[in-house]
Amino acid sequence: MPRTRRGGHPARIPCVIEELRKAASVIAVREDPGGPQVLVVERSARNRFLPGYVVFPGGAVDADDADLARTWFGDPVEAARTAAVRELAEEVGLVLTRAGLRPVGDGDPLAQAVASPPGADQLHESAHWIAPEDVPVRFDARYFTVFAPNGLDPVPDGTEAAHAWWVTPARLLAEWESGDRKLYWPTLLTMQALARCVTGRELLAFTFETREPSDDEVDRLPRSVFWQD
Repeated sequence: MPRTRRGGHPARIPCVIEELRKAASVIAVREDPGGPQVLVVERSARNRFLPGYVVFPGGAVDADDADLARTWFGDPVEAARTAAVRELAEEVGLVLTRAGLRPVGDGDPLAQAVASPPGADQLHESAHWIAPEDVPVRFDARYFTVFAPNGLDPVPDGTEAAHAWWVTPARLLAEWESGDRKLYWPTLLTMQALARCVTGRELLAFTFETREPSDDEVDRLPRSVFWQD
């Protein structure tokens, strides 16, 4: 994202530059008569980064994810895929197994996935976002699409995710335009691209080239898209 706005205004509030962290996000997709829906969460007000923003479930890759990736996918390089499965289970109570996406139920959120590991083909990599140096929390994030059957109710953990729900990209964008929702630049641009998908099958196969905003976009779009005040 640009470091300055037109007119010389600073593009970021002063912050401490952090180490680039590996991360993963999940775009869970389900069919609906009104168009394909995606699963989103509203970040808790207690989060220091993007509190109250609507995002896809996800988070940082943990040290243990590489070991699970070696077991599940045959390669520790696939740690981001493992993190995607883990974060989905932890944040919204849905776990991906070889049989598909299902409620976690009682016990260890990852127990079902460990018992029946998902395949890499169930997590299609759709986008790769790398945060620029001037953001308060820097992530190297990979986005994965996952098929979700109808009838799954997400259960937000109440810590990272305050709320979780299914919504069409077009509906969420309309709520953002009205000021009812806050979207950060990567989520906004991804959601705009998803809104062009007509079917769930198309959305699941979605591949998106990420980019930084233009100067015109930085001037024209709401401040909250680029700045966490």
